[in-house]
Amino acid sequence: MSGKSYQNCIILFALCLFFLLVPGCGEQQDSKTHTVPGKTHAEKLKIGLITEHDIFSQKKRYEPLAAYLSRKIGAAIELSILSRYGNVIDNFASNGLDGAFFGSFTGALAIRKLGVQPLARPEYLDGTSTYYGMIFVRKDSGIHQAADMRGKRFAFVDKATTAGWLLPMHYFQENGIGDYHTFFSETYFTGTHEDAIYDVLNGKADIGCAKNTVFSSLAKADSKVQEQLQILATSPVVPANALAVRKDLADALKTQLKNALLQMDQDAEGRKILQEFGARRFIPTTENDYAPVFAYADKIGLDLATYDYDND
Repeated sequence: MSGKSYQNCIILFALCLFFLLVPGCGEQQDSKTHTVPGKTHAEKLKIGLITEHDIFSQKKRYEPLAAYLSRKIGAAIELSILSRYGNVIDNFASNGLDGAFFGSFTGALAIRKLGVQPLARPEYLDGTSTYYGMIFVRKDSGIHQAADMRGKRFAFVDKATTAGWLLPMHYFQENGIGDYHTFFSETYFTGTHEDAIYDVLNGKADIGCAKNTVFSSLAKADSKVQEQLQILATSPVVPANALAVRKDLADALKTQLKNALLQMDQDAEGRKILQEFGARRFIPTTENDYAPVFAYADKIGLDLATYDYDND
């Protein structure tokens, strides 16, 4: 073989080796940078939050928890604060959410519509891990029962809440109120439990509904809430806002997230963040914990799997 032929063979061999190796390199790079269903090593997880309080309060409350979990699982957790309750269902897939802190109703909806898997929820400082809805009025309103509500103004929270929608719907059914649009002079949605409480307190609405945990929190900061508002009806207890994740999230990540939450009360940093969050610890949560919501929806003939939760 001539020197030139030998040189050409070397070049050809090098080119073949190059093309064999390049695809492998490309695949390695993709596995590090792309997130796909069933991922086992995440650089970032996107978690949605519902608008229980105003956006700034939600961010202040959940950011330390997100930072703590990020350190524990080795993946950055990005919080996505949604503009209204129903958005957490609409945006779960479109915004690429890996999980969300669902309320009891949005949690039940997400289980039925999306197949999400609940992991854990907080146990509050008083030892409870549930909440209930309340219908309330001003003490000086002259409203003491359903019949007194005719022609008044009713403030709902959102059609994707237990306290802010399911409770009043059941109350109306039980008290012979058919079409609430014609029974009341005005009905509207506040978007947050906090706003529903203050709208009644400040006279914008005559009747409102909200969850007891938000009511109690506001009452501690503002004595007028307790002094001037009266509770007329309550709902069954339902699970507190729980973290649930998409069903195709890697089992290893589900386990990491769940363990990080359940073990927070076992280290000093975790206990400090829990105290600021308003909880003693996180406890395991499963689909069975939403049984009261499923039953409540059945009582008013609401099919969660096909429910259209857009506000009027």
